[in-house]
Amino acid sequence: MKTHHLRTHRSDENLSREGQLAWQLAGVATDPVDVGDDVVEMVINRVIDNAAVAAAALARKPVVSARSQALAHPVSIGGDGATVFGADAARRTSPEWAAWANGVAVRELDYHDTFLAAEYSHPGDNIPPIVAVAQHLAAGRGLTGRDVVRGIATGYEIQIDLVKAISLHEHKIDHVAHLGPSAAAGIGTLLGLDQETIFQAIGQALHTTTATRQSRKGEISSWKAHAPAFAGKMAVEAVDRAMRGETSPTPIYEGEDGVIAWLLGGPEANYDVPLPEEGEAKRAILDSYTKEHSAEYQAQAWIDLARKLHEEYPLILDDPDRIESITLHTSHHTHYVIGSGANDPQKYDPDASRETLDHSIPYIFTVALQDGTWDHEASYSPERAHREDTVALWRKVSTVEDPEWTRRYHSLDMDEKAFGGRVVIKLADGGEIVDEIAVADAHPLGARPFGREQYVQKFRTLSEWVLEEAEIERFLELAQRLPDLGPDELGGLTITAAPGSLVGVEIPTGLF
Repeated sequence: MKTHHLRTHRSDENLSREGQLAWQLAGVATDPVDVGDDVVEMVINRVIDNAAVAAAALARKPVVSARSQALAHPVSIGGDGATVFGADAARRTSPEWAAWANGVAVRELDYHDTFLAAEYSHPGDNIPPIVAVAQHLAAGRGLTGRDVVRGIATGYEIQIDLVKAISLHEHKIDHVAHLGPSAAAGIGTLLGLDQETIFQAIGQALHTTTATRQSRKGEISSWKAHAPAFAGKMAVEAVDRAMRGETSPTPIYEGEDGVIAWLLGGPEANYDVPLPEEGEAKRAILDSYTKEHSAEYQAQAWIDLARKLHEEYPLILDDPDRIESITLHTSHHTHYVIGSGANDPQKYDPDASRETLDHSIPYIFTVALQDGTWDHEASYSPERAHREDTVALWRKVSTVEDPEWTRRYHSLDMDEKAFGGRVVIKLADGGEIVDEIAVADAHPLGARPFGREQYVQKFRTLSEWVLEEAEIERFLELAQRLPDLGPDELGGLTITAAPGSLVGVEIPTGLF
């Protein structure tokens, strides 16, 4: 890997193209290096993973809304259009709207892959816009599954490299500001665009996808699922404009009125961004990890630890009166984003939205401790959140930052990087229960790492309520042949709901 040093430049310094981060990112996208077999296999896993969590969410209101918006738009004339999760595969729409609808479906349950370092990310969010463009232009450009794999590998590489180096949340900027550039770059790789075109698309995508973190603060709304889909949609549109010769604000990161100077660390800030050398394989996807549980990633290990404690101490932990307090010693991010350090009273409110509860580690740990399991629907139900003994125990759970867990959270040594912590349960009789966990069971270094078998099972489990068995088998067979798919097969990278399975789901109306 090489390091690109990033800082603000005055306008009179006339920073060259080659010195700009956006140009370097575009260079990564245009590098024709081969994709390794292990990366190909992981790309397949994540395509399956995305479809799994999208299937589980097909009847949820934000997904229904986004799908209805997308299907209100006709296929654009420049290609064959793209498919929308849940709809008949023959029903196409324009690629930016397919990216929108499928992006919301993938993100709604907060249940797909993650990478955490200086910033947060769900790099699987790159897949919907890249696949949508591939489906739209497959016949006209002769695109294949191998091209899709290459585009996805680029998207993951660039987003993860940015996440390793540049903190957005520190400056209250939403993490999708790294997704716009990565998705644009991934589409550029897919289409084999030149470096200048991708450079302009990256700049436009970044400029249009910077927003504040209020979408993940306080009373978290349904926009949380829409934000990454919006970034993917903007990336598609940015590539379209750049292909037509339109340009972007330059230098977008380094300008004296640019992103670093006014949205991030300020005029004196410096960042060192790791990027692959020319000819070096794009392998960042292997540093990311998926979720076994539908909750914020920083809660994954805590759910597993709570399940373990439930089995070991059922008589004690079943009664809130026996517990004086529960303290989770954890990283800065966990404490301040999903813990009591966020100072969000909504994180302790039984009437809070699902989006808020999946960002409340006090709630999540309490329910997993009492139930010994976690379910993407039942664990968030209003009945579950209002249970009297749950509310009583929930109010006794707090978090504190532990510097060592913060250090491990930020470590770029994947063998020590950790997202858990230590729990101290003080009992009413004066006793204590103390335990800790570093990574989730499904993590590559966890107790039960996810492999192809687990991804396939996750898809089967989450889709069986809405897909016919034949559709499940069709999708799995096709997805596992991804690198060998021809242009006429890319349209099959979707899922069609079984007849009648979505009957009764109210479809909202709007402008379109």
